[in-house]
Amino acid sequence: MKVLKKAKPTWPLEIYNVFETVNIQQVAFVPDAGHTTLIKACQANPKMQTISLTTEEEGVAMLAGAWLGGMRGALLMQSSGVGNCINMLGTIRECRFPLLCLVTMRGTWGEFNPWQLPMGQSTARVLEDVGVVVEAVNEPSNVAETVFACAQMAFQTNRAVAVLIGQRVVGFKDWSK
Repeated sequence: MKVLKKAKPTWPLEIYNVFETVNIQQVAFVPDAGHTTLIKACQANPKMQTISLTTEEEGVAMLAGAWLGGMRGALLMQSSGVGNCINMLGTIRECRFPLLCLVTMRGTWGEFNPWQLPMGQSTARVLEDVGVVVEAVNEPSNVAETVFACAQMAFQTNRAVAVLIGQRVVGFKDWSK
């Protein structure tokens, strides 16, 4: 079966617009193909500080510090990076800092890499077990409103909230060519 190429997705720029609306000023990320368009848009905005991380848990601590300094931030990562954050997410829970995480999913629909399956299949459960509120989105048309609603929840209730952006949104990966 031949997989048809889709038009360039608009959801990353819709997320960027949400970031501007909710006053996100810092964006921490581990480079990820699923977030590339969003990262580039944030980097182009002189009012947003973008920080490329070595590992995802650095972003949890960095954004806690940003909040203490009066700034809102967002952490961008892939589902395989969620496991790296578990201890740090406990800090967020106990200290009641807000944290907005956008997680591009791997290890689910159409995955070709067996190494992505374990974390991808357990991401939501692992996050929920450490007290993170999880909202999954699997339709591109629902991404922006989900990110907006989750940003409101995170920053108004001082909770960690993660938006899991499904592989159906990110797109099918075919590296067999």
